Amino acid sequence: MIIYDLACQHEHRFEGWFQSSEDFDEQCARRLIACPQCGSPVVRRVPSAVHLARAAQPLPVEPAPPPTRKKPNIDLRGGVLAAYRQLTEVLLADCEDVGDRFAEEARRIHYLEVEERSIRGEATAAEYDALRDEGIDVLRLPLLKPGDLH
Repeated sequence: MIIYDLACQHEHRFEGWFQSSEDFDEQCARRLIACPQCGSPVVRRVPSAVHLARAAQPLPVEPAPPPTRKKPNIDLRGGVLAAYRQLTEVLLADCEDVGDRFAEEARRIHYLEVEERSIRGEATAAEYDALRDEGIDVLRLPLLKPGDLH
């Protein structure tokens, strides 16, 4: 086990434990390491110093919980197709269409580079698999556009 001293782009310092230097390099390349204080995935190794007594660092501020969303009121009495239409309308109304930039924007949201929000768009099968491999929760749905269901 190797312990590295790390710092993010904002100079927040923390340590990481890795199986090997190759393990660190691989996790860093896949952006799996993030600053525990600000969430930035841009990290680097910093020189290790002898552990001396130092002033206590302030604890990171916990991020605010996501805003609660109103549950959609989907009427199931009209049948499956009607419920699907209602669900589609809710999904379309509550998310931003980022088009073919979906994979890029999903990563930016996951790595806290931009504000969290609901998005939809298009991704290739390879992009979808890469997002899942990075631990980014995505859901593959048929292409939804207003007016498609009649």
